[in-house]
Amino acid sequence: MTTLIKRLMLSLTLLGLPLTANAELSARDIMEKVRDLDDGDNATMDMTMILVDADGDTRERQIRSFRRDAPDNPEDTQSIMFFLGPANVENTGFLTYDYDDGDKDDDQWLYLPALKNVKRIAAADKSGSFMGSDFTYADMSSPNIDDYRYEIMKETQVGEHAVWQILATPTNDDEIERTGYSKSVFFVRQDNFVIIRAVNWLADSPRMKFMEVRELKQIDGIWTPMEMVMTTKKGKKTEHASVLRWQNVQYNQDLDDELFTQRRLQRGL
Repeated sequence: MTTLIKRLMLSLTLLGLPLTANAELSARDIMEKVRDLDDGDNATMDMTMILVDADGDTRERQIRSFRRDAPDNPEDTQSIMFFLGPANVENTGFLTYDYDDGDKDDDQWLYLPALKNVKRIAAADKSGSFMGSDFTYADMSSPNIDDYRYEIMKETQVGEHAVWQILATPTNDDEIERTGYSKSVFFVRQDNFVIIRAVNWLADSPRMKFMEVRELKQIDGIWTPMEMVMTTKKGKKTEHASVLRWQNVQYNQDLDDELFTQRRLQRGL
């Protein structure tokens, strides 16, 4: 599972806690459960990114993604994406080292084949759009839960599922600058601790971003999104949307150390 999933969903496996135990959980407890669920030691997957403009016109991109727990610290995550098409993004690569240590900034690098250059994404740039999508660079790595205050707003329903509606407010300006979000609301399923909906308020902007998991299933016992959409709105007007679809998801594959390097980022698949 990619770090993008962990950032936007933190979507993982079923805990099977009784409802009486769930009722006693604080908002912080719930988010710790979301963070700590097993997502497999490593994973490979194909992805389709569909960009939808305000007129409904679409552009598609094909991606192959790999993720693993870091060999020197399994609490850290390494992931790499290769854009396979179309031609204008082919061979673009994106590498992330997502550190569990909240005092350590995650490392991210973008390879642009037209420039034959690997660019390190600075902390100040992580709130920017990832490859022209509604997702940001910050969305590609997991947040540190110590950087947020959590509050259960209410228990409600999303479709047929009972959820907790949880308000997440950054505790410091650095986190607001990094993510670009002044606050978020998460809708966490009570049966499996998957975030299936989120609302993000953009800092210093009237715009909001809405994340929705449209399809979710278990693969090898791991809850896995098969389709997710992020929509940017100003008021009631949709300005842009990005759809991600997952295919050929496989967990616990043998992945070589060399795959998660800047050298491989430049070499591509």
